[in-house]
Amino acid sequence: MSVLPLVFTSGWASGINAYAVVLLLGVFGATGLSDDVPQALQRPEILVTVGVLFVCEAVADKIPYVDSVWDSVHTVIRPAAGAWVGAMLAGQSGSVPDLAAAVLGGSTALASHTVKAGTRMAVNTSPEPFSNIVLSTAEDLGVAGIVTLAIFHPWAAAVVAGVLLCTGLAVLFFLVSRIRRFLRRRAQRREERRTGAVARRRYGGAPWADRD
Repeated sequence: MSVLPLVFTSGWASGINAYAVVLLLGVFGATGLSDDVPQALQRPEILVTVGVLFVCEAVADKIPYVDSVWDSVHTVIRPAAGAWVGAMLAGQSGSVPDLAAAVLGGSTALASHTVKAGTRMAVNTSPEPFSNIVLSTAEDLGVAGIVTLAIFHPWAAAVVAGVLLCTGLAVLFFLVSRIRRFLRRRAQRREERRTGAVARRRYGGAPWADRD
């Protein structure tokens, strides 16, 4: 059962930034700081790939509206990464079945991803971009801190991750109305752009038609 706290914590962190989780675990394993990290996560090609993707996410995650698009794309990727990391950790330790660890890691990642995506949608209702930068930086630092803590003190990290997850879900519950307004305004803007495009196509050629 010793690997469960690490699986839970890595699942929570994967829902926030899956690439950072794989990168950090791989570095901890490759440098010999942890024996719990599977060799597959330490492979150079894996570390280089997730390192590049981490940089891409670090940039996209700080741009208003782009972050929400990025989150939408990663709705499947983050839970899948959490499940994969959980199964790998379970296979390394042999203390719990791989499937159970995959379910725990994937479901926790899905929950934390939902909190992140919903919170970002609420933040994007604000006209200024600084809140996105601050929130994204805090998330990156939080993931780094939690994963580091999980390597050396897995139970303490699991407790912190659990508190953060519950708090995030509670905050998201109160932000639902703001998110709905954001979605309605975005749909309205899309409809206005579509209507404007149709009008330009319809009337743009009218003077030429009269000239003929």
